[in-house]
Amino acid sequence: MWQSYDPFVVREELRVLADHGLTMTRSFFYWPHFMPEPDRIDEDCVARYADFLEAHVEAGLTTIPTLLVGHMSGENWDPAWRRGRDLYGDVWMVARQAWFAEQMARRFAGHPAVTGWLVSNEMPIYGERERSIRENVTSWASLVVQALRAGGASQPISIGDGAWGIEVTGNDNGFSVRDLGALVDFLGPHVYRMENDLVRQHYGAAFVCELTGFLGKPVVLEEFGVSSAFASDENAAHYYRQVLHNTLLAGATGWIGWNNTDFDLIHQDPYRHHPFELHFGLTTVDGRPKPQLEEMARFAKVLSDIDVLGCEREPADAAIIVPSYLEGAFPFTEAEDRSYLFTMLRQAYIAAKEADLPVGLTRERDGIAEDCRLYLLPSAKQLTAPTWHLLERLASAGAVVYASYCHGTHGSQRGPWYAHLNAMFGVEHQLRYGMVDPIEDDRAKLTFECPFGTIAAGTTLTFPVSGTENSRAYLPVRARGAEVVAVDQRGRPALLRRKIGSGSVVLCTYPIEHFAAATPRINPEPTYRLYDALAELAGVKRPVTVDDPRVAADTLRHRDGRRFVFLVSQADQPLSVKPAAASGHLTELGGKSPVHAVELSPFDVRILELRSGPR
Repeated sequence: MWQSYDPFVVREELRVLADHGLTMTRSFFYWPHFMPEPDRIDEDCVARYADFLEAHVEAGLTTIPTLLVGHMSGENWDPAWRRGRDLYGDVWMVARQAWFAEQMARRFAGHPAVTGWLVSNEMPIYGERERSIRENVTSWASLVVQALRAGGASQPISIGDGAWGIEVTGNDNGFSVRDLGALVDFLGPHVYRMENDLVRQHYGAAFVCELTGFLGKPVVLEEFGVSSAFASDENAAHYYRQVLHNTLLAGATGWIGWNNTDFDLIHQDPYRHHPFELHFGLTTVDGRPKPQLEEMARFAKVLSDIDVLGCEREPADAAIIVPSYLEGAFPFTEAEDRSYLFTMLRQAYIAAKEADLPVGLTRERDGIAEDCRLYLLPSAKQLTAPTWHLLERLASAGAVVYASYCHGTHGSQRGPWYAHLNAMFGVEHQLRYGMVDPIEDDRAKLTFECPFGTIAAGTTLTFPVSGTENSRAYLPVRARGAEVVAVDQRGRPALLRRKIGSGSVVLCTYPIEHFAAATPRINPEPTYRLYDALAELAGVKRPVTVDDPRVAADTLRHRDGRRFVFLVSQADQPLSVKPAAASGHLTELGGKSPVHAVELSPFDVRILELRSGPR
């Protein structure tokens, strides 16, 4: 772009974005062109970028420059002088990157169009994975960030690594979200997941934002999008709508779609060999807006209508526990346990959404939050011994603690890593050493022998059984002080409740969340019924509920007292639902007349206001 720069085309493209409510772009210093020699900046490229910034001012936009590019759209792009040097561990190579950062900051940090800085574009892909040693990566990032500051950059800075570290994905690529988070002003997930369940696809970016937000830093969905080669216009619009609203409700504070326009560069790498990359644009090659740009415009209006800067999430009475094993914190554990935790926790998050349950994530490594009414430990194999005892104390003090059991997906140390399973849950397990108790049926049927929260006695919930030869198993127990709430299809205890103090601990002997996570096209599935019952049992505050798991109700609270209710449909057909408010009544946004029924188009989002007082 910087060697074939067309100021008219740039201005026209920016105008289209601004006309649709967008406020900023992300832009890239193509490293081989901007720094053709280790101690020289190409001033022609600099001049063109300066004009690019002026075009933003004219359009009323800002931009985030990205320094080390590096990697883009299916290919890596080295400056010729790198000659295979280690990007993170070679002192000279790190110094060259820091010098480049300082030089670019000196030139542009004072420009009104510059609103932030990114060190790289998906550096874990650009850097050689086998050299991505955590200490080296963190030191490299620290030095480049310091160089930006030394060059005068006062705007927010982040790394541009995609937030793909072990704390989010379970995969150790050297880019620790914890370590890098201490250096930056915001965290920026890049989310392009391929799934086998549409609801998981629609909540994928939201769950990643939830996992990324544990440091208290702003989370910007720094890159997301869809190629028109992979999705129709209608379905691409659905995807944008779902991702934008679900990540807002998951705490994201910024959204950068990939990318502004389609290309006709069929002979230019990387588009020559990755042709689907030609079609990620919000506009076509000739500048015509695609439906996903219309979704961005609609979302921008939503943010304005609710004055999003004055909003915060509804306080959560319920927490999903993230075991410290996700981060590989302990010796002699298996990498497979980490990837298992990601998929299983995400499925529990979806079930909570289907139950209209305001839920947060609480990380064991940082200390379990102790102010919740309900704790969910889904399909759990591992938790440290002190945390088990803490959860029992929290139950004694009035909370409801739920755990479903899983043997784990592999054969290494297969079995319960529980500190005191029998005593805590009021059972006596019947495990045999080195063996699993396989589930004989294709479906697990839990029949309730007594009322449980919102579930009536006699109700049967049916779960498809899935998993590996290790995880497709149940936990055989005998009740020893616990009440058997539900039995399986063979009359064995499947859900047990032990009352302790003023609270309860609840054990499910089947890994129902894991079953769902391992099953294609499964959502919504009956786990939400159990979570709904647990919420009722625990007295969790749910401002609005919808009696249809295909529609999730979530709430944002404005500092002036207004409460905005988001109804997000996962149905591929029109729905009519009757949202129920725990107190007060619902109206249209800015209206006064009560709303009793809401019509939703396929995969639609509606926003209402929750007002206090009688209808």
